[in-house]
Amino acid sequence: MQNGFCNVPLAVVYALPHYGSELVNQLLYGEEVTVTDTPQGLFCKVRGHYDGYEGWVQKTQVELANKKAGAALVQTAIAWDAALKMWLPMGSELQGAANDATALPANESLLRGIVMQWLNAPYLWGGRSVLGVDCSGFAQVVFKMMGIALPRDARQQVQLGTALNFLQEAKCGDLAFFDNEQGDIIHVGILLNDAEIIHAAGKVRIDKIDNAGIVNSSTGLRTHRLRIVKRYF
Repeated sequence: MQNGFCNVPLAVVYALPHYGSELVNQLLYGEEVTVTDTPQGLFCKVRGHYDGYEGWVQKTQVELANKKAGAALVQTAIAWDAALKMWLPMGSELQGAANDATALPANESLLRGIVMQWLNAPYLWGGRSVLGVDCSGFAQVVFKMMGIALPRDARQQVQLGTALNFLQEAKCGDLAFFDNEQGDIIHVGILLNDAEIIHAAGKVRIDKIDNAGIVNSSTGLRTHRLRIVKRYF
């Protein structure tokens, strides 16, 4: 097996080794991977070092031999690397970058400054950037920028953190999880307080939340059923 890193701003991770397959994730620039299977045609199967997520990516979008070292997290909404001459999404990793998000303590001010840069970003299943993001990808990358590692999917994220007894105990930065009729976790959002949530649903938006769940601020309709609120910092 060989190690490497994503060498483009965004690399699509597919469920199967062809372009018509389901988009299941994205790699951000600089994220390290291990090639886990024999390449097939234009694709190679990789496992991301950050969250262990596996899938197939275009071979040319992975730089092998682990040439990258000493990565630091980028905190700006749209980063521009002078040497690479390309746009980089939030959460990308740069060799020798000046800003290291892990040195900043997670707090309400930092979180609000990050999430507001995502407002109105379109929804994309498997997405992890302002060009398109899903609910758990949004939570994962925002927390990554504060130096807090989360798994990729909501059903995995809910396994971590400390459960709150009541929504009224919530503070900015807590995660709210929502389930379906079968009790499966299907959605996650970031609480701004005990009455507002920012989440990716159609787009990254701010809606109302109460003990029963999310109420769409535009239509007044209830859209998601609250299951549990958890704290991570």
